Amino acid sequence: MKYFLYSATILLISFSLISSQQGFDLVKSIERGKQIYNTQCFTCHMEKGEGIQGVYPPLAKSDYLMADKTRAIKQVLEGANGEMVVNGEKYFGFMTGFPLSDTEVSDVLNYIRNSWGNKGEPVKPSEVKAQR
Repeated sequence: MKYFLYSATILLISFSLISSQQGFDLVKSIERGKQIYNTQCFTCHMEKGEGIQGVYPPLAKSDYLMADKTRAIKQVLEGANGEMVVNGEKYFGFMTGFPLSDTEVSDVLNYIRNSWGNKGEPVKPSEVKAQR
């Protein structure tokens, strides 16, 4: 009986761990995020996230973007206005917020934060929801 209970407990713990890890797939999120980027962000930030010097800041290898995940979430949701310094260059501009779902915001940020020389930890939909 002890062996059965021990085995059942191990099995439940293993299943729980596997299920929680399967709940978020960063690779699929990045794939979906690329499509969102190409429809929502591409026009200003360009194909490879290079932006337009002096007008639209780069997302590629962006110190500003990578420094604060919460700020990035809020800027996609609410937009951005005013001065920002990206990779040592000042930008004065306006970016509108986007009417995206929590998952879509997560996806597009995962794409941006893991492309063009950026390497960031995942942005999960629950983190986006917390910033609304």
